Amino acid sequence: MFREIRRKRQLLPTEESVSILEKMTNGTLALHGDDGYPYAVPVSYVYADGKIYFHSATKGHKVDAILTNNKVSFCVVEQDDVKPAEFTTYFRSVIVFGKARILEDENEKLSALRLLADKYSHGEAGMEAEIAKGFNHLLMVEITVEHLTGKESIEFVL
Repeated sequence: MFREIRRKRQLLPTEESVSILEKMTNGTLALHGDDGYPYAVPVSYVYADGKIYFHSATKGHKVDAILTNNKVSFCVVEQDDVKPAEFTTYFRSVIVFGKARILEDENEKLSALRLLADKYSHGEAGMEAEIAKGFNHLLMVEITVEHLTGKESIEFVL
């Protein structure tokens, strides 16, 4: 169903790809947008138990796209070190394919929002108050990971 990576020597082990998803703080969500155009948007996210969670406004292009076609791709770049003298970049990245769904159940939504808030607040006081303040004015989206591939530049392999 999903294409295999062409340059297999550059394939990261699944554990390393998951580690990158856990560590990084933003990625690019790619959706099927209006009139057949792709729509890619950067989002802050959290990865937990094979799922990616992010928040969204209650209306907009992203929400419309998910409701129209829930198949998405998500890309995270851990490293992109340009080496001008070598005419290359030393990179490490992860691409995910999955299905997105807007969390309707309030307990699921709250649980996902707490995961996200905890990742970015680093234990700061007031997290629960902030969650309560915004809870009814946002959506939480869950991407169930169906396929995950990590890749690094050949220079890291050699």
